[in-house]
Amino acid sequence: MNESENQSHHPALAGLVEALEERRLDRREFLRSATLLGLSAAAAYGMIGAPPPETGRAAHAATPPVGGTVRISMRVPDLKQPHIFSWVYDSNVLRQSNDYLTRTGSDNVTRPSLLERWAPAPDLRSWTLHLRRDVKWSNGEPLVADHVIWNMRRWLDPAVGSSMLSLMGAYMLDTVATGERDEAGQPTTTTRLWSSDAIEKLDDFTIELHCKRPQLAVPEHLFHYPAVILHPSEDGEWGEGAIGTGAFRPVSVETGKRVVLRRNEAYWDEGPYLDELVFIDHGDDPAAALAALASKQIHGMYEASTLQYHALARMDHVELHTIRSAQTGIARMQPRAEPFGDPRVRKAMRLALDTEKLLAIGHLGLGDPGEHHHVAPVHPEYVPLPRHAQDIEGARRLLAEAGYPDGFETEIACKKDPAWELMTVQAMSEMWKAIGVDCRIRVMPSAQYWDIWTEAPFAFTSWTHRPLAIMTLALAYRTGAPWNESAWSSAPMDALLARAEGTLDPDETRAIMREIEMLMQEEGPICQPLWRAVFTPMDKRVKGFQIHPSYYMFAEQWWLEE
Repeated sequence: MNESENQSHHPALAGLVEALEERRLDRREFLRSATLLGLSAAAAYGMIGAPPPETGRAAHAATPPVGGTVRISMRVPDLKQPHIFSWVYDSNVLRQSNDYLTRTGSDNVTRPSLLERWAPAPDLRSWTLHLRRDVKWSNGEPLVADHVIWNMRRWLDPAVGSSMLSLMGAYMLDTVATGERDEAGQPTTTTRLWSSDAIEKLDDFTIELHCKRPQLAVPEHLFHYPAVILHPSEDGEWGEGAIGTGAFRPVSVETGKRVVLRRNEAYWDEGPYLDELVFIDHGDDPAAALAALASKQIHGMYEASTLQYHALARMDHVELHTIRSAQTGIARMQPRAEPFGDPRVRKAMRLALDTEKLLAIGHLGLGDPGEHHHVAPVHPEYVPLPRHAQDIEGARRLLAEAGYPDGFETEIACKKDPAWELMTVQAMSEMWKAIGVDCRIRVMPSAQYWDIWTEAPFAFTSWTHRPLAIMTLALAYRTGAPWNESAWSSAPMDALLARAEGTLDPDETRAIMREIEMLMQEEGPICQPLWRAVFTPMDKRVKGFQIHPSYYMFAEQWWLEE
């Protein structure tokens, strides 16, 4: 730790170091917590005696060559409103032209990006965010605090509908009555900033967030994919010629077809080395992208199907980049729909499953078996519990106690692609037969599924990786959260989440997370078959590429080797 860092470090850091030395905190947990408290990643890695992972040019002895075009197969949806993005591939286009305040790397450690640094208060109730002073927009303007504050207020505007509401709402917003009633005559509510100075400008390069409750994960929330920083003059919209601070500029945007981005010569950070980056939409047929990669028409694919894994492994010019992740799929049951209102039924559905077999069947054994609590082994907060093994007799007893001694009939909705989802659902359906549950499968095109994903009583939904379990839990299970697709409402869960978000002591955090995991296994609304180890195929000529557990792409680090 250098002298300036030592003078300004958070008072809780000494306790983290002590817990690390006493082995009450593992290195992964230490890295995550220490960097969130404002310690640089280099210093944090130094304190555990390990070098930080290198990216881009730093990872190579020679200066990369400049030039060339890289083409990636990836869906190209409507990209006009980035602050309401729901998909990683949407943000993969935007993150090339517009930056985020922070960046969580493949090592799950969050670092400054547009921010130079941050400093939380000892009680985690306020966060001082220091912007870099050398960042310019592509129109030549300097990036200043007013631009960032405009974005933050827009994320938290209920009229916009960003999922940032779920992440930041608990500590930045209050729920208030509108004075109006809905069609059923019930009073309606909305949200607003909990305090007039919740987002405060200190000067042109300094912002302070004042939270109504302690929150440790603020820097990680600032890298949630809708949190991209847009130029206020464009009123939250993005397209050809959009103003950005990123390494590339969008020159052509065709929904459902392609996006072309060209090098921003005035980019403020390292790179870019490529002249051009092109995302090509090959449609619903995964064979089209596979053929394009095999014939070298493209250099890589955003995501490949498990059915393509062996074919990709046989391509001599392709490298399969793989990483463990918190990517998953959940069969979520809505307690407001019978028979899922009884927690014994929900637990019986979990006990019927052999998650090790489901991992083998659904995802080629690539990843980890699910444990039905949506906290992944790769998460720093993960607490190992006794293995949640298949128990057919126990499941039958629970169903009988709940009034279903002969089982019941139900229907689960799922998408037809990617292939692993349907294969996993089919395997779960067969296992449920052993406890008398006849589960029909309603297979739907993706577009239709996402029209009903929060309404179907029983459905299978994929969830992407996030660096913290508490981020996913807040998005998916907090009462009233827009993405709470199960509509589960649990006061104990809400209280535990609030405590976990504001706790620094590793022993207390571990105790809270154990309670959360056990509550989810006993009463929660999901069956979780597996955690995915994800893979991305990329032409070996593309250098500087590193797979991210969220499939995030950072093309300013790439170059072509001819």
